[in-house]
Amino acid sequence: MEGKTRNASTLLLSFACIFLSLSTTTTTLSTSLQFQTLTLNPLPNKPTISWADTEPGTQTFTDRTTSEPSSSATTFLSVQLHHIDALSSDKSSQDLFNSRLARDAARVKSLISLAATVGGRNLTRARGPGFSSSVISGLAQGSGEYFTRLGVGTPARYVYMVLDTGSDIVWIQCAPCKKCYSQTDPVFDPTKSRSFANIPCGSPLCRRLDFPGCSTKKQTCLYQVSYGDGSFTVGEFSTETLTFRGTRVGRVLLGCGHDNEGLFVGAAGLLGLGRGRLSFPSQIGRRFSSKFSYCLVDRSASSRPSSIVFGDSAISRTARFTPLLSNPKLDTFYYVELLGISVGGTRVSGISASLFKLDSTGNGGVIIDSGTSVTRLTRAAYVALRDALRVGASNLKRAPEFSLFDTCFDLSGKTEVKVPTVALHFRGADVSLPASNYLIPVDNSGSFCFAFAGTASGLSIIGNIQQQGFRVVYDVATSRVGFAPRGCA
Repeated sequence: MEGKTRNASTLLLSFACIFLSLSTTTTTLSTSLQFQTLTLNPLPNKPTISWADTEPGTQTFTDRTTSEPSSSATTFLSVQLHHIDALSSDKSSQDLFNSRLARDAARVKSLISLAATVGGRNLTRARGPGFSSSVISGLAQGSGEYFTRLGVGTPARYVYMVLDTGSDIVWIQCAPCKKCYSQTDPVFDPTKSRSFANIPCGSPLCRRLDFPGCSTKKQTCLYQVSYGDGSFTVGEFSTETLTFRGTRVGRVLLGCGHDNEGLFVGAAGLLGLGRGRLSFPSQIGRRFSSKFSYCLVDRSASSRPSSIVFGDSAISRTARFTPLLSNPKLDTFYYVELLGISVGGTRVSGISASLFKLDSTGNGGVIIDSGTSVTRLTRAAYVALRDALRVGASNLKRAPEFSLFDTCFDLSGKTEVKVPTVALHFRGADVSLPASNYLIPVDNSGSFCFAFAGTASGLSIIGNIQQQGFRVVYDVATSRVGFAPRGCA
């Protein structure tokens, strides 16, 4: 009997030691995670706009390839950016957020569709005589999320233009309209501009279009841009002067759209910032060093405006750079190499570089995109990241799923919480995200969700919520992209 009691005591002691060991291990794992503070801000209201149309000291630049001399030595342009919500009608903060998610879903679908198309383009018959096809964009609804105010023509007429890294061509609505959507400013009338010029059908400039059209009546070059949701813009391919805060840039290749149909927002047109040869950065590359950068502010936490800079001044000294990759099928997007992701200072074991590989046929890969809001990761990578975040945030009260977000928390009644850190590891550049770049408010009741989502596609997209507060530098001249934290100052 005494032996049995001794054995029982020994067994209990062993269980106690094992339990103590497990408890100590769990505590060690928990305390080894790295955390940061998330300050809880509500959904932002509709943003306001305040800027001057013109500034003194106007300077002029023209394209050296057209044999027209430059009249100034300034090497940079800088303008403010504003979120597209500012052009919306009066909506509640909840309605604005819901609309943003709807735009985002449509855009991502179109980007994925474009990336999956052979050669990156669908060849479709246009609506005008003598027109076979032209530049095709992957955007749904022309849905860039940020816009600026530019002068078009001479004298300059100021209009709102969407800026977007997922599109190449520059275009604007023009009178007379066969069909024009509603925009905030009067429609641009090229007959009232001294610098507007049509491009003849046989011109080398017309042949820069992949599939140029020709007006048989006027013998002028035609363009068409078709969007993923069926929206399109068709018109004359021309050259015109654009004015950026007092700096004129001449001979910009621009689509003057007389037939613009679809679900476009109230801006007058689009300034394509992609890598293709007709994008605005490609056109002004010689004059502004093939460099540009932007910084997008968190609208809920800052009154400082977002901005974009073209030229040598776009390069930030604190930026960490990663090489740009080339997609043999599609030259529009900015592809980068994502090697892994960390949560709480530890690499997520289920995420490897192979999940993000851009293969030789142009499938897969990771792009940086200013017009997508929520970062999308291939499904396997997203599930691994989400599960790691859930473990690290197990002390937070869970909330129901919201829209595309499957990991949400009820933070009502709190002003700040501790959350595990999240870092993206690109080749040569580790990017540690502020807490507000991955846990965002989705309503006015204290619900916050993890602002990543999964996709069945092989294409992953780094969206603008994750880019907030960084100066994102596109150094196309040396084929690299950089990230500078706290870059909006």
